[in-house]
Amino acid sequence: MPQPPRLPTLEDVHAAASRIAGIARRTPVETSRTLDRLAGRELFFKCENLQRVGAFKIRGAANMIGNLSDEAAARGVVTQSSGNHGQAVALAAALRGIPAYVVMPETSAAVKRRAVAGYGAEVVLCEPTLPAREATARRLLAKTGAAYIPPYDHAEIVAGQATATLELLAQAAGLEAVVAPVGGGGLASGACLVAAGADPPIRVFAAEPLGADDAARSLAAGRLIPQTGPETIADGLLTSLGEVTWAILSQGLDRVVTVSEERIVAAMRLVWERMKLVIEPSAAVAVAAVLGEEFRALEGLRRVGVILSGGNVDLDRLPW
Repeated sequence: MPQPPRLPTLEDVHAAASRIAGIARRTPVETSRTLDRLAGRELFFKCENLQRVGAFKIRGAANMIGNLSDEAAARGVVTQSSGNHGQAVALAAALRGIPAYVVMPETSAAVKRRAVAGYGAEVVLCEPTLPAREATARRLLAKTGAAYIPPYDHAEIVAGQATATLELLAQAAGLEAVVAPVGGGGLASGACLVAAGADPPIRVFAAEPLGADDAARSLAAGRLIPQTGPETIADGLLTSLGEVTWAILSQGLDRVVTVSEERIVAAMRLVWERMKLVIEPSAAVAVAAVLGEEFRALEGLRRVGVILSGGNVDLDRLPW
């Protein structure tokens, strides 16, 4: 019988915070009276768009790579990613002084390929399908003996991502809820881990595009439902939940709030205009959720933390 995956603990999160100190930035928490008024409550924005590589992903990558033995690390690391995770693995590997191999689809934006290569990783292109990415990664692993660094579905990755919420609670006292965007679920499940250990416990809400709502459907059905044919501008939220993240989210989430494409774009523009913060569509999903009628109707939430997951935007393809 296959063993269930190991789930991270709050102790793992604190260990990760120590391990990545000096690698991941302690990003600021910003506020906006305009957005408070629109939301009908106080909002505290954790600015992971100002994180190294422009996204929270460096936290999990640095934690897992930092926890490799010297012998394992010397053989390098492999991952597959067309975006923020690939850059995070490339940077974390460079900081440890080890090789990194990042499998990317041929259709990846040239700016993203340059960013990964710029951190010193070897970019390995493949056909733009999941089977091709997985097969290419397997060949690299067999050839190099390197360690595989998954994008989200691993205890050490989740523990690293959870440090964003750990910092948020220390920076903004008295929060009653945390809202995080959900794709593969690493950031949101990390929030659940930390929030459950708070005194008193804090409610966690996941924000998701209507066009990629597998988390909402999974929570409603009480079982993991894979993502199929997602269509959304929030390209960081196209991935299905994994075994580790679903196990945590199914127990720790209060609910999933879904938002339309129009609301995602409007929220992204609002933050750019009023807060002067460049956020990507995936981060705007969380903003759109807290400004929507469903969330506004919730009672007993005066102080809410919102994790702005990243700020990597193709400036030549802005949605307005």
